[in-house]
Amino acid sequence: MAFMLESPAFRNGEPIPERYARDGENVSPALAWHGAPAETKSFVVIVEDPDAPTGTFRHWAVYDIDGGRTRLPEGAPAGARAEQFPHGVNDFGNPHYDGPQPPRGHGVHRYRFRLAALDVESLGVPPRAKVEEVWREAGPHILAEADLVGTFERR
Repeated sequence: MAFMLESPAFRNGEPIPERYARDGENVSPALAWHGAPAETKSFVVIVEDPDAPTGTFRHWAVYDIDGGRTRLPEGAPAGARAEQFPHGVNDFGNPHYDGPQPPRGHGVHRYRFRLAALDVESLGVPPRAKVEEVWREAGPHILAEADLVGTFERR
């Protein structure tokens, strides 16, 4: 079975609803996955916008997610904190999810939700690590990766 990442909020390649945007309610969409390798010990999720005018812009990282999980609920920043999942600091400077907010009139941006199954229970990154640092530390431990791309445009 292939490692797959899905969301009930939007399908791969389709627009992300305003609710999940920074100008909307700024809540993370629910995510669900299946097909992770049996030896998975933890997961990491990041969200990035490769179409940002200054280069890839990182919106979220949540990591050290138990390897037995198969989903994150909508609004996971609040729920994840309650479950003690650490968050990376995004490019807005915040240690939580910040949704799409491309510059007005810049056209459609793609938002890539990346999920990695890891061979370690904890990444051991320092508090306040940036999203990019979290992903870099995860790199050598990735057993499998799945992604989901949504689009968003601010007019």
